[in-house]
Amino acid sequence: MNRQAEALEGNVAGLKGSVPLLDFSGVTMSFGGICALRDVSFTVRTGELLAIIGPNGAGKTTVFNCISGLYRPDAGRIVFQGKEITRLKPHEIAELGIARTFQNIALFKNMTVIENLLLGCHHLLRTGILAGGMFLPKAVREEIAYRERVEEIIDFLEIERFRRQPVGSLPYGVQKRVELGRALAMRPRLLLLDEPASGMNLEETEDMARFILDLKETHQTMILVEHHMGVVMDIADRVCVLNFGNKIADDVPQVVQNDPAVVQAYLGEADLFSEFEHEG
Repeated sequence: MNRQAEALEGNVAGLKGSVPLLDFSGVTMSFGGICALRDVSFTVRTGELLAIIGPNGAGKTTVFNCISGLYRPDAGRIVFQGKEITRLKPHEIAELGIARTFQNIALFKNMTVIENLLLGCHHLLRTGILAGGMFLPKAVREEIAYRERVEEIIDFLEIERFRRQPVGSLPYGVQKRVELGRALAMRPRLLLLDEPASGMNLEETEDMARFILDLKETHQTMILVEHHMGVVMDIADRVCVLNFGNKIADDVPQVVQNDPAVVQAYLGEADLFSEFEHEG
């Protein structure tokens, strides 16, 4: 394992255990007359990479929005590390150790890569306004520590040459890496990846999959929403399938890709899965 991967290993409390890190239980979420999630349940254990897949409109991003506090479910419970977070605000959930990326990049375009990554450390700051404003020794030590953390992430994601450039001037694939880096800067116990490879070419997709696999080696717990079935089937420990807000499968990739209900949900795209088997 390389030095950067070893540094990132400090993100998690331990290896896969018997008690779920996240328990998403019986969650229902409606928007007017549309039921986005209907009594959906799943668990995620420490060190596990769970992929959530399904056709467009299946409810995948709604799951992420419920976990991160952007939506409050109509029914059900979300428990993280034994604490119910169903009604907590987004910043409270982030402070507990849940970070996410977004399908549509949500970076500060006029700020540099380093500045965007440092923002991910903001909730970790323990010095007050006075100490920070006067730049007292404690504040200095804290800033040095977080700048070192950011430099480790920059090395890990191989974006050294872009570190001082405004994010808005960078190629799309690099911006996606910065988005991942900002989430990693939060030292998450649970990392939510919302289509990290969307809009990327083949080389960029392979690079992103490699970074996720490196994180997996550090036992970083992750939930991945991704349309690229090659990525999902290659790197996920378990796959949960949603269709029109209902969970229709939850098993290891090899079982899920042959599940008749999953094939039906993808409207006969069974060949899609078999192509990736041949590629592997």
